[in-house]
Amino acid sequence: MAEFGYFTLLMALGACIYGAVAAVMGKKRGYPELVASARNAVYAVTFLVSLASFILAYLFVVSDFQVMYVASYSSRDMSLLYKLVAFYGGQQGSLLFWALVLGISSAIVVVQNKDRHRELMPYIIMVLMITQAFFFTVMATVSNPFEKLNFVPADGQGLNPLLENPGMIFHPPTQLAGYAGFTIPFAFAIAALLTRRLNDEWLRSIRSWTLIYWILLGLGNIAGAQWAYVELGWGGMWAWDPVENAGLLPWLTATAFLHSVMIQKRRGMLKIWNILLVILTFDLAIFGTMVTRSGIVSSVHSFGQSSLGPFFLGFLAVTLLLSTYLLYLRSADLRSDDEIDSFLSRESTFLINNLILVTATFATFLGTIFPMITEAVRGVKITVGPPFFNQVNGPIFLLLVLLMGICPLIGWRRASTSNLVRNFMYPFFAGIAIAGLLFLLGIRGGFAIFGFAVCGFVLATILIELFRGMRAKHRISGRNYAVALVDLIAGNRPRYGGYIVHIGIILMAVAVIGSNAYTASVEKSLAPQETMTIQSPMTDKVYTLKYESLNQYQTESKQIVAATMSVYNEGKYVGRLTSERSKHKNHDNPITEVAIRSTLLEDLYLIFIGTEQNGAVAAFKVLVNPMMTWMWIGSLMLIAGTVVALWPERRNKAAGAVAYTD
Repeated sequence: MAEFGYFTLLMALGACIYGAVAAVMGKKRGYPELVASARNAVYAVTFLVSLASFILAYLFVVSDFQVMYVASYSSRDMSLLYKLVAFYGGQQGSLLFWALVLGISSAIVVVQNKDRHRELMPYIIMVLMITQAFFFTVMATVSNPFEKLNFVPADGQGLNPLLENPGMIFHPPTQLAGYAGFTIPFAFAIAALLTRRLNDEWLRSIRSWTLIYWILLGLGNIAGAQWAYVELGWGGMWAWDPVENAGLLPWLTATAFLHSVMIQKRRGMLKIWNILLVILTFDLAIFGTMVTRSGIVSSVHSFGQSSLGPFFLGFLAVTLLLSTYLLYLRSADLRSDDEIDSFLSRESTFLINNLILVTATFATFLGTIFPMITEAVRGVKITVGPPFFNQVNGPIFLLLVLLMGICPLIGWRRASTSNLVRNFMYPFFAGIAIAGLLFLLGIRGGFAIFGFAVCGFVLATILIELFRGMRAKHRISGRNYAVALVDLIAGNRPRYGGYIVHIGIILMAVAVIGSNAYTASVEKSLAPQETMTIQSPMTDKVYTLKYESLNQYQTESKQIVAATMSVYNEGKYVGRLTSERSKHKNHDNPITEVAIRSTLLEDLYLIFIGTEQNGAVAAFKVLVNPMMTWMWIGSLMLIAGTVVALWPERRNKAAGAVAYTD
């Protein structure tokens, strides 16, 4: 079975090469049959990569430990669910999953555009096939998921215990899908450059694709943060780890593109900039895949050292150089149709938004690759820590949040002074009121209060916009306000879906500000029935935790030690928390399972560090992380807003077709 799986990879590689060549030759020589054959090659590749993926999943299910990858990432005592998770738990399987996502996406693109974009499609197919050919080449040579051992182990090593967490069901596949999916906009952009069909047609075609993979990559980053928060046992969710940063980089440039493309559609501006953002997003997605899969950086998220680095660096260099050179050749065809009329205009705020997003991308990229640069130049790896990223990106991201509130208040082309005063007055006073209220409640910290005030200002601008639109709908239709709000959102889903996304980001910003500014932690060793206390810096509540008991037990795969504490809030009993330490039979390092008590205001976070004095004393670390629940609520709003923005418009019966609003 493994041999047949490897054979399907080779066949897929051959089909990719054929599809790329046939598409271009058919277009150049005017042979539509050859182009049709290239389309069929896309379907063949999708079938073959799906078959290879099914075979690998089957090998995990039946525990075929002669396959090295299966033996390295699964064991007999693993549940069926985690055996399937192990499919993408290692380097080889994750590359196959990447190719699977791109294969399915490519087939959908070809089906969608069977009778559209006849000039673009041959080159789109070429780019998609070349990209997939690269991944199949890597798997066929240095990262074969079907490589066999010369013996059959009695059992496998099992999945890394850190990965046996529900978060791993969502984090790797969404992040990998986000990386792979950005190939679609890149292929359209390159095809538009090659054919000189540089009007807005290709932009309209990639809007939905970009949004889908933007939200998938965003969910991958959020799911990774949630996994780190509940599994790694250090009390936080984002440590500016190189792999975390690699997932953030293409998300930032894709965010910039989704904003700046509005200016091109409305005013015919920023054409070169938009294509450059698409190119950067694709190459940063390849970079993110390389960082995680090649092991060139040290990270809890990355895999071990491998020989993938040169392959990815070469592919990254070729695609970046060729695409930017092609953009340079077509620069004369991409002149703007208009200019920014005034600094006080929506176009100007969008442009500033883009510049800030790219600045954040550059700063994060520089901090991420700095250890690699120092190691190459000086032979010593110098790591850039969280303080650098927090000090640089903290103000940048807060400024981005502020712009989310300013942009809707400023009109296109030129804003009058009277309109600015009228539009800014209520949101401005809302921000001031929030800052004053927080101060009166005893909350201190100038930067944090300013951050909360900014979030309040932005939220007020969005709610006022929604209220004004809802009131207008109510007056016109006579329907109640709830129905009027639904009609308002349905009438312009991209716009109001974007507002919902912005609300989600505001809630996430509240969580980041609160958890960074007001976190408290206490470490203490306790004998049974002894207590420890911790005070919330934000609410001044005092938590008392009493060490109750220590339980040890053995499962089929690991030994577990569980410590239980009773929790009292201001002297009132509120429940129990149990944190665990486990030692897997096939892994040396023990794993901590934290216990968390969440409310809308704060999380009480318990870490069982270990035992002392032959088990007579247990060591604990307790943290209070304010506002963390709003991070997960905000992420749900992010998903909801994206779904609204992507949802197709109602069928236009008069035209007999479905209309989409960009």
